Amino acid sequence: MRAEDLMTSPAVTCHINDTLNVAARLMWDHDCGAIPVVRDDGKLAGIVTDRDICMAAYTQGRPLSAIPISSVMSEHVVSAHRDDKLGAIEQLMMKHQIRRIPVVDDGDIPIGMLTLNDLAIESARPNTRIKNAVSKIAHTLAAVCQPRTQRQQRAA
Repeated sequence: MRAEDLMTSPAVTCHINDTLNVAARLMWDHDCGAIPVVRDDGKLAGIVTDRDICMAAYTQGRPLSAIPISSVMSEHVVSAHRDDKLGAIEQLMMKHQIRRIPVVDDGDIPIGMLTLNDLAIESARPNTRIKNAVSKIAHTLAAVCQPRTQRQQRAA
C-alpha cells in the first residue's frame, strides 16, 4: 500500500501569516491535531500541532488571535509523497517520533495527511492488505510514544 491509499485528502492547510486562532478553528472543524502551513505559493512551510497551540497559549498568555502561526510552527517537516510505501512512512514516524505526516506532490504542495490513526484503522480491518499489520502498527506506536529521554539513554 502507498500513502495515497490511506491519506486524508484534500489537505487542510493554514497560511504562514495566519494566527493560531485560524489553526485551532480548522483543527476543531476537521477533527485533526495537525495542520500543514503553506507559503503564498502553496508550498509546505511548516506544520502546527494542537500541542504547539496549547503551549503557545500557556507560555505567552495572549489570545490565539494575537499569536502568529509562524512563531510556533515547526519548520522542519517530515513529509511523504503519494507513491511512498507505508513501510517507509512508518519508518519515518518511528525515526522522528511523529504521528502525522503531510503528503506532498512533486512541487512540495500538501495534498493530504497520513496519520498513525489511519494506519491503526487500516491494520484493524479484517481484509487489510498490510502484512503483519497489528504487529507493525504496535511497533510503530511504541517507537513514536517512547519518551525521548529514555530513547537517548538507551542509545548511550
